[in-house]
Parts: sequence; C-alpha cells; structure tokens
Amino acid sequence: MNAPAERVFAGPLVVGVDGSVPSLRAVDWAADEAALRAVPLRVVYACLWERYEGAALAQDIGRTTALPLAQDVVGVAAQRARDRHPGLEVSADVVLEEPEYALVREARHASALVVGTRGRSGIAEMLLGSVSLAVAAHADCPVIVLRGSHDNQATPPVHGRVVVGVGEDAKESAAVRFAAEEARRRGVPLEAVRAWRRPARETTDHPLLVGDAARLHEERAAEELEAALQDVPEDIEVHRRTVEGPARRVPVGASHRADLLVVGATRREGHFGLQLGRVAHTVLHHSACPVAVVPHPAHDA
Repeated sequence: MNAPAERVFAGPLVVGVDGSVPSLRAVDWAADEAALRAVPLRVVYACLWERYEGAALAQDIGRTTALPLAQDVVGVAAQRARDRHPGLEVSADVVLEEPEYALVREARHASALVVGTRGRSGIAEMLLGSVSLAVAAHADCPVIVLRGSHDNQATPPVHGRVVVGVGEDAKESAAVRFAAEEARRRGVPLEAVRAWRRPARETTDHPLLVGDAARLHEERAAEELEAALQDVPEDIEVHRRTVEGPARRVPVGASHRADLLVVGATRREGHFGLQLGRVAHTVLHHSACPVAVVPHPAHDA
C-alpha cells in the first residue's frame, strides 16, 4: 500500500492553558512562536470539571455561574500574549471537555500546538503531565512541550541552535523539515544528531567488518544523516554530528545546548495507543529544553 502524503501544517498556533504557572510560561513561549510564524494565536482552556463541579465552586466564592472562572483563565492568558506582542492577533475559547481530547481536536486545524508541563506532586519539571503526553502522542500537528529551563521565550535565542534527532529512516523528513524552518525563523544554526551503536554480539570476523568495525557503523550513520538532510535549504547553516550511544539518550544530551529539540513520531491510521516511539517518549520526559514532536505517517509497503 502506498504511504499517505504528509500533511502541510497550516492554521493558527494553539496554546493550551489551565491557569497554572507552567501554562502561563507556555503562553509567553507560544506568543513568541506565533509572532515568528506571523500566524494568529489561539488560547484554549479545556476542562471537564467546569461542567460538573464549576457551579458548586462558583457558589462557594459568591458567583452565580462557573463560566466566568474559565473565562478569567483564558482572558488573563490572552491579554498576557497581547501585552507581549501588541500586534499579534489573539483569540481565546473555553471548551467544556477533557483537555487531551479537546486539544487533539484543536490540532486538526493548527499549524502547531504548545503545552506546558504540569507534573503531579509538585514536581512539574521532573514529570511530564498526562495531558501533555497524550496530546504529543495523538495530535495531527507538531506539538511543542515546554520542558526544561526555556526562560519563558522562544526568542531571542538563548543557546543559538535548534537540534533535530535523526532516526534510521531517511524518508521520515517531516521532523527535519520542521527543524530547518524553526532554525531559519530564529536565525540560528540547525544541529542534526544521529546516534549509532555497534551491536553487542557482533564479531569482527565478518568479511564486511574486517578492520575497524566501529568505523563502519559510524560511516553508515553519517551516510544516513546526510540522506536525511539532503533537502534542507542551502541558506541554513547545518552542523552534523554522529554520536555513539543509545538513540534514546543522545538527543537528551544535545538538549542541554539547544533552544528547541525536534523529534519525529509515527502516526499509524486506526491505531489508538500512545503513538510515540522510544526516542520521543524519552526526550519528552528528560529533555533540558522545549521539545517539538512532529508527526509523520507510517510508510507501509
């Protein structure tokens, strides 16, 4: 069966908010990103409990309806974005639905979606919240999860580079293309990282491995990296790195010197489980900088 065509991401930039400090940091970052892209910003507050518990809470604080509580959340967030970028077109909406479902639906019409981390038990920067994980695993557009210390900004650059993790399949170009565009918008170099390892049980008496076995694996990784970068525009400065080590850990190491780490995630039609590979899952939990998860279709034979 032929592989489905990759989607062209268009529409507004969407940011999910919930009134927490991490979500306000996400608003700042999303406002910068929307201004970079010259697209509108859409602020969305999705919460099912407003429908069932909001009336009781509103009564406790002397209000007749719960809706103003939710409207306050999006109102403050939207005004924060306008204050940060006065010329930015900002809209806001309240959705009475589970956040993960509402945001995944919003992603169908978005150029990208931004969410903050909100782990439980007061360790938000150590644990990825379930909403962020679910959205990154199912959204149809790129999802940017604001992990690590990003100084509440997409611009100006702090480290001065965008990093993309390149996998074994050079056909999976969506993440590379997204990363190249982000590097161009920021005016910074693109660093492409490809991890490689020699199989633990490999012997050196194989005719293809006579001599320097490790060198052959590294050269193969370099060739795959070059193939993945063949369509990157020439005006973008590209740094290539092949690193020996686990594919799940190498991008995490690179995140310490990046403003944004980009990884791909395969979307399989009709599959309802968490559609994140091991690399994407690991970086979402351990990256030192914001992570962009870029979906691409499965390449079926």
